Amino acid sequence: MAKGPRERLPKLGQALEAAFFESVDPHPYFELRRSEEAAEERLADASGITDRALLLRLAGAGVRAETLAALILIPLVQVGWADGKMDARERAAVLSGAESTGIDPESPSHRLLRIWLEDRPALDLMQMWGEFIGALCEQLTDHERQQLRKNLLGRARSVAEAAGALLGLGDPVSRQEARVLEELARAFER
Repeated sequence: MAKGPRERLPKLGQALEAAFFESVDPHPYFELRRSEEAAEERLADASGITDRALLLRLAGAGVRAETLAALILIPLVQVGWADGKMDARERAAVLSGAESTGIDPESPSHRLLRIWLEDRPALDLMQMWGEFIGALCEQLTDHERQQLRKNLLGRARSVAEAAGALLGLGDPVSRQEARVLEELARAFER
């Protein structure tokens, strides 16, 4: 018998975390695991989400701060690499997006992010991100899903707009970035 969304979500979350940290020495992953604190507070710190009900639902669904860090950072990085290169303005926007969510510049997540700013992460990471978001959205109310979507896609769009149009003319989001943003948005519609 197929597993339901509630049973799949923790397993997908663990797979997402493992893929998120796979490209570096495993030490940061275990360092994060050892430093767990209260779930709601850690989720708030990792996400910048202030809606307590949404944080409680995420924690209740088994989402941990490390998973949420991956949920936030993966879209930022994917948009930054959409055109095959990460320019200085996009790099700054990704770092700003991470730091605005409370991700400590000395943390393992931030160290991994800096690696991804130099070397594009594996493309299957995006697929895993989409699967996790889809399973998570099955457990959220429509309002909660829209809040999470707005939070994550808003940060990703900021990265897309960072490079901007030449001399401020035209759309600041390239076609490649727009495609990545559309792909990110589709994950919330599953």
